[in-house]
Amino acid sequence: MYNLIAVSMGEIALKGKNRGYFEKKLTDRIKRNIKEFKNVSVFKDQGKVFIEPANLEDVDGIIEKVRKIFGIVLLSPCIKVEKSVEAIEKKVLELFDYLVKNNGIKSFKIQTNRTDKDFEIKSLDFNKKLGGLILDNFSDARVDVHNPDVYIYLDIKTDCYIYSEKIKTVGGLPIGTNGKGLLLLSGGIDSPVAGYMMAKRGVEIEALYFHTYPFSSERANEKVKKLRDLLEDYCGKIRLRSINMLEIHKAIKANCEEKNTTILARRFMMKIAERIARENEIDILITGESLGQVASQTIESMCVIENAVEIPIVKPLIGMDKTEIVKISKDIETFETSILPYEDCCQIFAPKHPATKPKLENILKDESNLDVQNLIDVVLQTEEINYN
Repeated sequence: MYNLIAVSMGEIALKGKNRGYFEKKLTDRIKRNIKEFKNVSVFKDQGKVFIEPANLEDVDGIIEKVRKIFGIVLLSPCIKVEKSVEAIEKKVLELFDYLVKNNGIKSFKIQTNRTDKDFEIKSLDFNKKLGGLILDNFSDARVDVHNPDVYIYLDIKTDCYIYSEKIKTVGGLPIGTNGKGLLLLSGGIDSPVAGYMMAKRGVEIEALYFHTYPFSSERANEKVKKLRDLLEDYCGKIRLRSINMLEIHKAIKANCEEKNTTILARRFMMKIAERIARENEIDILITGESLGQVASQTIESMCVIENAVEIPIVKPLIGMDKTEIVKISKDIETFETSILPYEDCCQIFAPKHPATKPKLENILKDESNLDVQNLIDVVLQTEEINYN
C-alpha cells in the first residue's frame, strides 16, 4: 500500500538561511542508517524530505532504522501519486478501503496541505470533495471533525503524498550541527542520559571512561562498552577511550586528606579530559552531574572541580531530579545496563566522609603535594581506544 516515507523535520524548518546545512546533515545521516537497504532514494519536495525504497517490503524496516535519528519529529508511511484530481481520488479510496479492512475504522477527517498554490482546487474545497467521495463509496463511513478514527492527510507539492499515520520520533537537531563533545561516561544512570541530551542538540559525541583495573572489574569495562553501543542507536558511531586512574588514586591516598579524595580525583579527570579534547579538536566536556545528588555535585564541589580546567563543561542534567533522569534512561533503553552491579572507580575509592563544601584553597594545598602533570602523563599511557 505505502510506497515511501515522509520525514517531518521540526525545528530545522525554522533555521532560515542555514536550513540547507541542517537538511544536508540530516539526509546524510538517513543515508548512512539505511545503507543496508538497496536502491533507496532520499529526496526533497518543496521543503520536506522523503525516503523512497525500491522494495515496498522495506518500508517498516527503514522506519525502524531512522526513527532514532535526531532532527526528525515525525515519520509517515505514505502513498506518492501524480498531482491530478482523478489519481488522488483513486488512491484516497484505496487507502480508506485498506484502513477499513485492516483497522476497522469508520469515522474520518480529510486534511489537505496545498503547498503548490497552483493546484486547481483549494484545500477546504478538496477536503469536502474527497470526504463526499468516501461517503458515496462506503455506506458505514461518517465524517467526524473532532475525534475521528483516522485522519487522512494530503500534502500537495510537486507530487501528492497521502498518509494516515504520524509516528512520533525523537526530534532535536542532526548530529554534527553543533560541534563535538567529550562525554565522561561512567557505568551509572546519569552520564548516558547526558550524552543523549547533548547529541539531541546536534553535538557529535566521543566518550571517555576512567577505571582502576584490577580494582574495577573487566565486567565494569564491558558494561560501559554496552552503554556506548546503546547510545550509538541515537548518536551515531562513538569513539570510546578508557584510561586507568589507579596511579592517581594511589598518589591521592598516600599524600592527601581522605575527605578530599573524590574532589581531587574529579579534578584530575577534568584535566585529563581537557587534554584529550584539545588534542582532538573537541569543543566541550559533558558530564552527568545533577545538582545535590552526591557529595561531588554540590555547588561548592562543582565550582572547585571546574576550577581545574578552562574548557567549557556542559551539564545537561543539572536541574533534573533522579526520577526525571531515570525516565529518560528507560526511554532510551540504557537503564537496565546502568544498574548492573559493577562498581566504577569513583565508588571503589570513595571516602567514608567526603567533603561536601570544599574550599578551593584547601584542595589546592592538597593538590600541591602531588606531581600533577607527571601523574597525568603516566595514566595517559594506559589509554585504550575502542571503535565499533
